[in-house]
Amino acid sequence: MNLQNAQKIVDNWIQEHGVRYFNELTNMAQLTEEVGEVARIIARRYGEQSEKESDKDKDLGEELADVVFVVLCLANQTGIDLQAAFDKKMAKKTKRDHDRHHNNDKLKK
Repeated sequence: MNLQNAQKIVDNWIQEHGVRYFNELTNMAQLTEEVGEVARIIARRYGEQSEKESDKDKDLGEELADVVFVVLCLANQTGIDLQAAFDKKMAKKTKRDHDRHHNNDKLKK
């Protein structure tokens, strides 16, 4: 599935189940909350914080999917073709960063 299809799937879901999109500010707050949930899992599972018993059954994939869902909502409601934006960004990063990362001694460890 590409990002254009994902945007259509989210839009269809919103129309059928969500009544309407939350406004952009609400979705931005929602995105921040979802990213915080991902950060909590990462910090406790892979970082130095101890994982609480209540966190052990959290599904990182599901939380990442929540982030993607809200990003797709924001793209839809602001008229962004996320596939085109992503393709443009990848081309830019590829051109800009190829030699930079290969020449980074910190990454050679």
